[in-house]
Amino acid sequence: MSFYEKLQAAWQRQGSMLCIGLDPQQANLPTELQTRTDGYFAFCKAIVDATHDTVCAYKPQAAHFAARGYEDQLAQVVAYIKTTYPHIPVILDAKRGDVGSTAIFYAMEAYERYDADAVTVSPYLGYESVAPYLQYADRGVVVLCRTSNAGSGWLQNYPPDDVPIYQRVAAEVAAWNDNQQCMLVTGATYPEELGKVREIVGDMPLLVPGVGAQGGNVAEVVRHGSDSNGFGLVISSSRNIIFARQEGETAGRAHGNAAGVEDFAAAARKKAIELQAELSNKSG
Repeated sequence: MSFYEKLQAAWQRQGSMLCIGLDPQQANLPTELQTRTDGYFAFCKAIVDATHDTVCAYKPQAAHFAARGYEDQLAQVVAYIKTTYPHIPVILDAKRGDVGSTAIFYAMEAYERYDADAVTVSPYLGYESVAPYLQYADRGVVVLCRTSNAGSGWLQNYPPDDVPIYQRVAAEVAAWNDNQQCMLVTGATYPEELGKVREIVGDMPLLVPGVGAQGGNVAEVVRHGSDSNGFGLVISSSRNIIFARQEGETAGRAHGNAAGVEDFAAAARKKAIELQAELSNKSG
């Protein structure tokens, strides 16, 4: 099954365009997990088990694991999802961007070491930086286009009096997409620009961060970004869901979090159901 086929099947089966980002942070874990050698895996497993019927994809963030030397736990998380919930795609959020043998090894890392269904990449170095990923015909390549962070416009919207860079990226990636592998990252915080990307790329799937903590508007995202079938979006929310138990509290307290992992998982499920219902309502 190709990446597109797996993603489209997930949209239909799950009835959801929600993607949960798995971005664990040591200080924010339940106290009971903070000293465990498998704490990141145990936390992500609990979140996945609690939310698997609400999502179309999961998106583990590579740096959150690698910074602490927990790459093996990242591999365990991906393997657990693919074994237990094989119908749900896993997008590795790594934002790799290089050329030559380095790009080849980055692709191997994503698809062979971690067995991810897709990986986020930067197009700044041009087609050469993306080509090695396209060699994996059954995997997805998620290219940064119009990102959700506040400072991105200085480059992505340049030049102001001509076709801006983010639109050039969208058109180029659409031209590279002969094998139906590509997605574009288009932030929820810029819904009108997301709509312009949709006009350029047709029904290409879009990964949309920025809903939740960054304040992206769900209704505007769905209105501007849905494809001709009413899907086409992988709308990602991370800490707003996985750390929902900490709403109203100070995240990362020095003495940890007294709530147990079951409490975190239950709160994540409640938040995911709320957001999934909002998405369904706006797309219906």
